[in-house]
Amino acid sequence: MNFRSDNEAGAHPAIIEAVSRAFRTGPVHSYGADEWTQKVERRLRDIFEKPDLVAYPVAVGTAANVLALACCSPPWGSIFCHPTAHIAAEETNAAEFYTGARLVRVDGAAGKIDPKALAEALAQPVYGVVHFSQPSAVSVTQATENGTVYAPEEIAALSTSARRHGLKMHMDGARFANALSFVGCSPAELTWKAGIDVLSLGATKNGAMGAEVVIFFDPAPAKEFEYRRKRGGHLLSKMRLLSSQLDAYFTDGLWLDNARHANQMARRLVAGLTPMPGTSLLYPVEANEIFVVLPAKIHDALQAGRAQYHPWPSDRPGERAFRLVTAFDTDPAEVDKFLAIAKESLAR
Repeated sequence: MNFRSDNEAGAHPAIIEAVSRAFRTGPVHSYGADEWTQKVERRLRDIFEKPDLVAYPVAVGTAANVLALACCSPPWGSIFCHPTAHIAAEETNAAEFYTGARLVRVDGAAGKIDPKALAEALAQPVYGVVHFSQPSAVSVTQATENGTVYAPEEIAALSTSARRHGLKMHMDGARFANALSFVGCSPAELTWKAGIDVLSLGATKNGAMGAEVVIFFDPAPAKEFEYRRKRGGHLLSKMRLLSSQLDAYFTDGLWLDNARHANQMARRLVAGLTPMPGTSLLYPVEANEIFVVLPAKIHDALQAGRAQYHPWPSDRPGERAFRLVTAFDTDPAEVDKFLAIAKESLAR
């Protein structure tokens, strides 16, 4: 019963087989000149309905975020994000290191940037004044670090403010497939049609061995990314290691099937947990992360039963909250076992 993180999940068999096939073919061109990398870009152009998008595979989500942002902001710039955003809270100043820019945190409920607060922050009289950092980009997380999801109109509201001042819009899409599965719109509607310029699209949490792809919907800054990726040490010589994963990931909707299953398992957990006395959700469950308050007797029983999940801070005094994350390979039987232990603890 491992609900610690979707990072701890394995890889989908179709992706493992795709990598194996890619390395059984003999020598191929290196540094992204291979057929898999080119095929992934063509496939993404179809998926996102954008014939001029440019895509670059990288191995690590942090690299995808910060190298993309480095193309959106000069070193004297400011990048606006939510305080819980991965780039602000869990990437060890990588964004500042790679961009040279300053992160400006704009709060909002349930992990989402408040559009009014962003508009006010962007309206400060700093533009063109040499003494001040220059606003340059806004970064949103989809799904958020609280497991909530931006609807297209919410992204558009933030993009409107950003566009008014000439800022670029970046999306950290480590769980983009989970968000897309929840919203039910097209990938285009959740990204560039809502104002996103560059997307860091994750696959590692959703069935890949380890692969991400940075997608530029505006190709203008894309060439710069090539040099930044190489300079940052993230250009793989055997790029087929990444691209063959991504090729399988996007084939026949595998990425959406995986995300759909993870989301369904989260809803299954929620449906069983929330009727139990003493439990409550910290945030709406809209993707595959659950933030829940558990009574001590339930938590103790689950720990005795060797269930695995993370403690999480709650804003409400005296409560013990926890994070549970489901994955593409979560077994429904494990969910049911978890719920059975919790229910039995209350009966005792």
